Amino acid sequence: MEYLIRFVQIHESFRKPEIQALARLHDIPLEFVSYSELSPFCIIRLVDDDQARALVARSVLTKAIYALWGSGMTYPFLHSDVQRRRPITQWDCYEKTSFRFDVDTYQGKRSLPEQFALIESFKYLGFTGPIRMKDADKKFCIFEDWTYEADEPKWLALGRWVGDGGRSVIGRYDLKKRRYISTTSMDAELSLVTANLALAACGKLFYDPFVGTGSFPIACAHFGATSMGSDIDGRSIRGPKGAVGKQNVVGNFDQYGFPGRWLDGFVADVTNSPVRDGYSTMGDNRVERWLDGIVCDPPYGVREGLKVLGERIPRPNGEVKMVEGQPGYLRADHIPPKRPYSFTAMLADILDFAAARLVDDGRLCLWMPTANDEKEDLAMPRHGCLVLDSVCVQDFNKCMSSDFFLREAPCGARTRTEKVERWLMALIEGSRRLLTFRRLSEGEGGIYRPRSLVPAPEALTFLSTATSPSRGDEQGKIYANDLNSFRKRYFESFKNPPLVTKGDEEEEEEEEEEEEEEEEEEEEEEEEEEEEEEEEEEEEVARSEDTSEI
Repeated sequence: MEYLIRFVQIHESFRKPEIQALARLHDIPLEFVSYSELSPFCIIRLVDDDQARALVARSVLTKAIYALWGSGMTYPFLHSDVQRRRPITQWDCYEKTSFRFDVDTYQGKRSLPEQFALIESFKYLGFTGPIRMKDADKKFCIFEDWTYEADEPKWLALGRWVGDGGRSVIGRYDLKKRRYISTTSMDAELSLVTANLALAACGKLFYDPFVGTGSFPIACAHFGATSMGSDIDGRSIRGPKGAVGKQNVVGNFDQYGFPGRWLDGFVADVTNSPVRDGYSTMGDNRVERWLDGIVCDPPYGVREGLKVLGERIPRPNGEVKMVEGQPGYLRADHIPPKRPYSFTAMLADILDFAAARLVDDGRLCLWMPTANDEKEDLAMPRHGCLVLDSVCVQDFNKCMSSDFFLREAPCGARTRTEKVERWLMALIEGSRRLLTFRRLSEGEGGIYRPRSLVPAPEALTFLSTATSPSRGDEQGKIYANDLNSFRKRYFESFKNPPLVTKGDEEEEEEEEEEEEEEEEEEEEEEEEEEEEEEEEEEEEVARSEDTSEI
């Protein structure tokens, strides 16, 4: 039987992968009849209403699902299709039940009289039960899909309500209501969508290697999974020093009522992690791969350079630094050294980390930046044990052209500096994508070959030869800009603004001239007002003298 899913018209590239993931989670055979990112209406084929309700019950991007009673390009075709499907929909069974009708228009509008007329056009259904606008036994909806500013809808449908989606939970996990957040906390909606794509469920264990304030573990815990996390900066897990109340990750889990679903947090990075892989041994026993999913939003290294544990210049032959006769790392006041890290190397290390620890059919959900400018496009990472399941893109700006930003002065930007700042923000933060990988079984070719975690090839080159003569640095030292090209371009753009044309300079000169003219006019007006006030005062003095003489 065919069903109509009413999506929300946001995060369009996430909607279909989320439904497909939920179908796999519930083992529901799913067939897409029609789907377009340009429309919130999607038609699928399922067995019965129970499968339809189970499919969308936790879908964050679904409003509701309806049993499709008919569709068409015009109302005559719609009515004909409704009558044709009568043996399948069995609408005779609802003859005496209470009911209500709604009209759902996308990119269009209907007045109340028009809605009443549309509802009356379905009177041939023969419903004789009471009409109840609240708590009706059966709810029906007329759907209209319009082209923007068109005179008539381009597609129509009639559906019987079956079940609602899971959007109601977004408000509960709203960051504005959460005790402990930071500037990098993922919003509730996308955190929950990520948990759905990772197939989070009861009895599963998830891990976030860049846990921060715990947005992803909280989303996974909402669906019943147990989570743990790590971060290179332990302060993000523990919370601010001297904070009142439980302003930390544990406090967030307490706030939502499932502290038992948070195992613990610890300080580590993916290159120096105590998390055992599936190919190590404990005594005579081999450790099996044991993580059901990994969800993470790693740092992009734009505002702050990426770093991992380790010395900038490795000591020869593994020499240990001694302090007052003992190894430095054994001292209570020891602060682990950190070295610059390549973003591409980090992506490769994350995939290798996941391949060595995920169970068969486990999921890795990885966020990474995406720049629409050709020079800044970042290739998607690959691994022989992982297959790319879906790619979802979150667009922050629809136009990434520097020509557009410098020519059109977006968002009220007037000066060249403002234009360049807006273009840079759009360039670096224009969009990002969520990659979902599935762990292949050994039978599918997912045979893991352990490797030592080393920087990517380009990072190895910098380790041996990188220099920065203009800064007077020593041979062999490397910096974050050297390992992250897009970060380097970001800061260079402040020194050399892109595409600054002669027209921009002329516009600035004209703006300055206009401002000077406005200032002169204001000064003249102020002088005129002062002169008028002085004349009024003199007149008042003269009047008072005349009155006293009288």
